[in-house]
Amino acid sequence: MKMPKKPPDFGTIWERIKDDQELIPKIFGERFAPSVRGKYLHWDKLIYHSPPKGLDHEQWWFALKMQRRSLFKQVPLNDKNGEPFKYIEVDPTPEILHEIDQGAGGLIRMPEQITNPNTRDQYYVSSLIQEAITSSQLEGAATTRRVAKEMIKTGRSPRDKSERMILNNYKTMQQIGKIKDKPLSKELVFEIHQLVTEKTLDDSSAAGRFRKATEKVHVIDMYNEVFHDPPPANQLEERMAAMCDFANGKTPSGFIHPVIRSIILHFWLAYDHPFVDGNGRTARALFYWSMLRHNFWLFEFISISQIIRKAPAKYGRAFLHTETDDNDLTYFILYHLDVIRRAIKELHEYIKRKTEKLQAIENQLRGIIVLNHRQRALISHALQHQHQRYTFKSHQISHHVVYQTARTDLLDLEKRGLLESQKIGKTWYFTPVSNLEEKLSELP
Repeated sequence: MKMPKKPPDFGTIWERIKDDQELIPKIFGERFAPSVRGKYLHWDKLIYHSPPKGLDHEQWWFALKMQRRSLFKQVPLNDKNGEPFKYIEVDPTPEILHEIDQGAGGLIRMPEQITNPNTRDQYYVSSLIQEAITSSQLEGAATTRRVAKEMIKTGRSPRDKSERMILNNYKTMQQIGKIKDKPLSKELVFEIHQLVTEKTLDDSSAAGRFRKATEKVHVIDMYNEVFHDPPPANQLEERMAAMCDFANGKTPSGFIHPVIRSIILHFWLAYDHPFVDGNGRTARALFYWSMLRHNFWLFEFISISQIIRKAPAKYGRAFLHTETDDNDLTYFILYHLDVIRRAIKELHEYIKRKTEKLQAIENQLRGIIVLNHRQRALISHALQHQHQRYTFKSHQISHHVVYQTARTDLLDLEKRGLLESQKIGKTWYFTPVSNLEEKLSELP
């Protein structure tokens, strides 16, 4: 990723054009939209588009900025020099916000699988695992999804730092659902950071506290180019208090859509970078906390990090475009809204694929009334994964049930001849019998 080209100075352009009697009426007389052919362009992108007739690129940029300045809404976030951040609700922002309001907070067009209490927990756990893995991979975790999923579902201890990061993220996402009704405070942010970074920091004392003035933190690339130099440590206490007030809706006095508020909260924590490590994971966790707090319940099932990870450079550029263009948060908001829209679409597509894949097997299992819905789900999975090992712990986690319920389910499946068991160490492992389909046909 390269640092975007810094836009030309607004005042310098004005000094160059202010006495041009032909140009000034053109710039101020015509109504320039803040976007260009539906895209909110940074100077770094604008220079590759042809300007309107009679204008050069700098004059066109000046005209665009004039329109944008008249539409900006300020937020109570300032950069380290005291300059405010602001944004515009340009198209397609209202459209996407309407989609999220309808689709992520209500029950309109929601798949039956996640509104049905008998099956929703499978998708809940799957989403937590997906977000835990991809959020950690964005920060350098190298474990594969298969290995990480096996670790979480079997309950085994992590073997290295990468696995520990993923397990921490999984526990954090579980905790977010429990604390969503609590107002945000410095202590709660520290609690989240401690969960995210447990046993992964070189200095364990750095978990759940602000970085110190002596702990220099920068966002750099592999060639040590500095992309972001966060505010100094002596500003963090005051900035955190302001962030919590914003997150809790105390500021500003005007209305900010809760989705935009959640996105800005994500940016704010990442911009301040208050910790020596784990800032990105904590920022994304705060976004989820805010969305769930505002009753966008579908975000229990959505992973934004899996979308971000497909093109991480775009994630970084969204931050950089904001910082290099007069603290214009519109770039980050538009990027994040697109991520949300795609994540919701992926959830629907995932459920559709899952449904089609399991439909044939479910037809087989439909008549087997002696098995409950959890047992049928396990057998459906086992039919396609003949060498899969199940444990009381994995079954408990997958279906969000107590240990005794999980134990009863598996022992009953073994008793009916559908699973075989083997004890290794202190753990009982259950695997599908080799003639599982035949055994299913024998059940009443």
